[in-house]
Order: sequence, then C-alpha cells, then structure tokens
Amino acid sequence: MKNDDPRQRLLGTWKLIAAIREEIPSGAKTDFLGSHPTGYINYAPDGRMMVLNVGNGRSKPAGANATPAEAEALFRSRTTHHVDVSLNETWTGTKQKRIARFDGNRVYLSTTPSVDPLTGRMSTRTMTWEKVT
Repeated sequence: MKNDDPRQRLLGTWKLIAAIREEIPSGAKTDFLGSHPTGYINYAPDGRMMVLNVGNGRSKPAGANATPAEAEALFRSRTTHHVDVSLNETWTGTKQKRIARFDGNRVYLSTTPSVDPLTGRMSTRTMTWEKVT
C-alpha cells in the first residue's frame, strides 16, 4: 500500500540536485547555489530535520589553515539550519514552511512567494532533492 503521508515519505536522507529562485513577477529563474550545488537533508522519525547546503565553486584554502578572507568566503557560501537552530538567527524559533511535491524518488521543497533573504526581492525558492538509498 502506498503511503501518502508526506511526513512518512520525507523520512530518510535526500541529496540536493538543484536550488532555483523564481523572481516575481518577472519569472526570471536563477540557480541560487550555482549549477552544481552540494547538500543533504535528513528527516528523522522524531520530527527533527537537519540540512547542509553549499554552492558550487567554493574555493579550498591555499594552505593548511584558511586566511581570514578565505574563511569568510567559505562561511558565506554555506547555509545550515536545524529545526531549533539556524545560521540565520532570524529563523531561530520560527516555523519555515515548505510546500512538498513528490515525483518518484525526488521531492521538490518550495517556499511560498516571499521576500528572498539574500536578494530582498519577491520570489519562490525551490530545492530539488533525490532520495539516498
């Protein structure tokens, strides 16, 4: 029997495939983490979710220790959030709702139309994830 409960379908680990921003009203689309982003999201049975996303093109430090400029560039290129804690402190303690659309072994998690925290423009952001088996 097919399980149609989105909470149950989300359980497990998913690999990031794409992250697309669609601006409103122009409809212009951008890969907001680059054309080959890296990331994983995990939904646990206890209701906790953890995610780590990084854009492509992040440079490795030239030496064993990153210079202050290299460290800043690496830090700015990642987005990490947990259910109770967020790199973006304005999200801590809030509910970040996403629309989930399932298609085979993929899930598309989208925001409702809202102001993009990176650009300040109205848009929707959709991240495409593929189930890790």
